[in-house]
Amino acid sequence: MLAVRQLRLTDFRNYRQLRLDCGLEPVVLVGGNGAGKTNLLEALSFLAPGRGLRRARLDEVGHRARGEDPGAAPGTTHWAVAATLDTPEGRLAIGTGLEPGRGEGSPSRRVVRIDGRAAASQTALGLHVAAVWLTPQLDRLFLDGASERRRFLDRLVTALHPQHAGDVAAYEHALRQRARVLAEGGRDPHWFTALEDTMARHGVALAAARADTVHRLDAAARLGIGPFPRAALAMAGEVDGWLDTMAALDAEDRLRAELAANRLRDAEAGTTSVGPHRSDLAVRHLDLDLPAAEGSTGQQKAVLVSIALAHARLVAMSRGRPPLLLLDEISAHLDAERRAALFDEVVALGAQSWMTGTDAELFAPLRGRAQILCVADGSIAAV
Repeated sequence: MLAVRQLRLTDFRNYRQLRLDCGLEPVVLVGGNGAGKTNLLEALSFLAPGRGLRRARLDEVGHRARGEDPGAAPGTTHWAVAATLDTPEGRLAIGTGLEPGRGEGSPSRRVVRIDGRAAASQTALGLHVAAVWLTPQLDRLFLDGASERRRFLDRLVTALHPQHAGDVAAYEHALRQRARVLAEGGRDPHWFTALEDTMARHGVALAAARADTVHRLDAAARLGIGPFPRAALAMAGEVDGWLDTMAALDAEDRLRAELAANRLRDAEAGTTSVGPHRSDLAVRHLDLDLPAAEGSTGQQKAVLVSIALAHARLVAMSRGRPPLLLLDEISAHLDAERRAALFDEVVALGAQSWMTGTDAELFAPLRGRAQILCVADGSIAAV
């Protein structure tokens, strides 16, 4: 099992200092809007690779005093999140945060420590922590642009393929560099060749990891879970089509060739016309036999929860532990039957799920099976 046994925050959002000791059971955080419930989930999300559930800039996460102008520079930009975890391999100390640069005038930087030792990058977090979250913003996942679905999918992929986060970061960095050189009118073929080689290697690797995850998740989601609908998932994109018909090395060569051939067109268009950054995740509500985007708000939320639960089962089977489930305002748009089914599934999985809500009564089916905490003004107490 993967479980946070102790969470410690320093200068994180509305928490100047916090120590929270936890059991193995699910954790429910209840309190009014603005009390700091989502901030706790965001802190936990930084224990996995990436920018956290809000995708905030690192200098936006530092502590702010109550009433401080949100448009002003933060009073404290340096922050830390540390946790003691139970894992199948034993107890583990893990931490990350924003620290001052090493030299005078050097920028602040994110650091990661595993059992007190500095890690080379945040990608190391994925070897130990798999975390997946659902937030109210994701209720529009099937209606928003493809970039939101790719980000959601990449979190699911990283839970199964920890190196995926590194491939995504390397690909996106080379993608931005190539776009900048094109916009500046660069013509050095050696520079383009190096960038496009990086894009081809990491781009095909991340596309292959997406394809593997979607294939396995599609099989799991088609089964459905209790009252939650069955769902079908598939990748839609040019590079994804190549991987269906050719070996990965051949797909790399094809992507290199396409990027080189399209330099002039990409420069004129101001965009890169081919690559896995143009792929999309297609989701279908099988019980209604229609694209998920065409369902009602409640039906879309039910499909999303169904996918998240199927993924948690898949991770538990593949890695020997379910992921941390961070479920913000999860009760919205779920009826009583589906809420009860969700709680039962989380307990059955043995997942340490962190759930938030404003009404403690909505979590009544979890009494005796979860740690229910009241959050108010940056303080936490048992209900």
